[in-house]
Amino acid sequence: MKQYSQLIVGLALALFVLLSACGTNIPVAGSTPSATAVPATNTPDPCAPENLEAEVNKVHKSMREFDDASSLAASRPPEQLAEAIAELQQIRRDAEDQFTPICLGDLRTYQVAHMNTVINTLIAFMGGQEQEVVNQGIALAREQHDQYTLELARILGLTIEAATVIPLMTDTPTP
Repeated sequence: MKQYSQLIVGLALALFVLLSACGTNIPVAGSTPSATAVPATNTPDPCAPENLEAEVNKVHKSMREFDDASSLAASRPPEQLAEAIAELQQIRRDAEDQFTPICLGDLRTYQVAHMNTVINTLIAFMGGQEQEVVNQGIALAREQHDQYTLELARILGLTIEAATVIPLMTDTPTP
């Protein structure tokens, strides 16, 4: 039993020595942190005004790529949709894996929600779901894309203007 206690004490001491050698510099209350306590970094703040547009462009690049691929998918015959869906899923995974600063959290949320809805709607269509279910998915995807666009404009400080409706010319008999 005494050997067992000595073994535990020895292991605990060895573990303490190993962990204390990791070099963690934790300031003690009342002490002044040394220059090495907080590592200096030259990493710019991605949410700073001068960096924000570049960060937005990284997110928006994925959305443009997804929009292009989903437009192509919509023009394919149903038997070729599986390949198109796989491509859309890859774009979505890449977008999810991309670092996004916290100031673009809502933009990314709208982006991924839209991507998921488009993919799920295409899968529902391919699986033979009722047209009403597919139509609901299409309407939701449009709404989510609009949310994304509005958030993009807000972040970039752009003003969205309502589209002007141009009346169609009709042939009317002249008196």
